[in-house]
Amino acid sequence: MPRLLSIEPLTKEVFAPFGSVIEADPASMRFINGGNTERFHALARADVRGEGAGVIINIFRGQPRAFPYAVTMMERHPLGSQSFSPLDDRPWLAVVAEDEGGLPGRPRVFLASGRQGVNYGRNVWHHPLMSVVAASDFIVVDREGPGNNLEEFFYDEPFVIPVPF
Repeated sequence: MPRLLSIEPLTKEVFAPFGSVIEADPASMRFINGGNTERFHALARADVRGEGAGVIINIFRGQPRAFPYAVTMMERHPLGSQSFSPLDDRPWLAVVAEDEGGLPGRPRVFLASGRQGVNYGRNVWHHPLMSVVAASDFIVVDREGPGNNLEEFFYDEPFVIPVPF
């Protein structure tokens, strides 16, 4: 029998154990450039470890997944955080799991608006990029450098994400 997952709204409070939500937060807003620009300051911080490591900025283009969707694997990056910020104003899903003795636990699924990004904390279990309605571009900030920064885990039995809309 499939293990059905619920889809939760993405908020800073519920996502805090996994990292940061990246969105325009009035509490962090400052005027710059002579008052012509609103800067939403320090919404997340890149965390990279290891000698010779650096922070890089990428564009990822995620193809939409077919739903219901079977979550069969999770990944994490032990040497650096990884952020995803949508460029196309389309909703998407962030799927994360708490660490349970070095393995991912039951996944949690968050529905992000096309104006919300996330910064997965270093070593946080998450599913790869999950676009839902159309091919979507994301600015991705993560680590580049020596060392193995990818760990994958495959579940014995999949979890199922229902149709999001």
